[in-house]
Amino acid sequence: MADLVDPSLFDEDYLYFYDTILTPERSDAETEAVVALGGLQPGMQVLDAPCGHGRLANRLAAHGLNVTGLDSSGLFLDVARKDAADRGAPVEYVEGDLRAIPWEGRFDALVNWFTSFGYYDDQTNKAMLAGFCRALKPGGRLLLETVNRERVLRLQAALPPGRAATFVAERGDDLMIDKVEFDTATGCTVTERIIVRAGRVRRVHFAVRTFTVPEIRDWLIGAGFSAFDALGSEGEPFTIDSARLVVVATA
Repeated sequence: MADLVDPSLFDEDYLYFYDTILTPERSDAETEAVVALGGLQPGMQVLDAPCGHGRLANRLAAHGLNVTGLDSSGLFLDVARKDAADRGAPVEYVEGDLRAIPWEGRFDALVNWFTSFGYYDDQTNKAMLAGFCRALKPGGRLLLETVNRERVLRLQAALPPGRAATFVAERGDDLMIDKVEFDTATGCTVTERIIVRAGRVRRVHFAVRTFTVPEIRDWLIGAGFSAFDALGSEGEPFTIDSARLVVVATA
């Protein structure tokens, strides 16, 4: 099994820089989108996997949902639990691996948001989708949000040969620089992340699988899902110009 991500990617530096990217307003809007796209009603059982630092899970709990958050990062879970306590949000947080989800037939919905799928080899990724399906009740919904591969390819095609797309996040004098290329052999975006913070420089490398709509549809059907929709971020029909790809699949 090949991991495509350095585990140190999800650390305190991630929280520091993404605090300016994942604003409360953005998290509020994404929570509303999850509720609407999932048809979620108070009392439903929802698994946020991975839940990260709880930005969606705690907001979903405020909608009266019974939320469980699963993540492999103890640091992120500590942040999530503190935020949940501050909000009075009753979320069950569990430290664990998405490749071995410990529940079967429990949830009405499973949320996998913000490009949280595709960090392993294809065999492992497919097995993970099957685990998502097993965790859902019959008729339960998977909401998976990721990059729009078509936009990634057009961005790459517009660059001079050999040039990586570069994205910069700034916080004071600190920088997070992502140099992103597309690997046609694997269908992955391959990123070198350069973190310049408090006078130190650190580099992290990771790759994330991208999908055409027919490909992710076939993967989901192979994993046991019976219905599939491809949508834009706000629930509109998916197009090559959509900012993101949201998959809603029914177990």
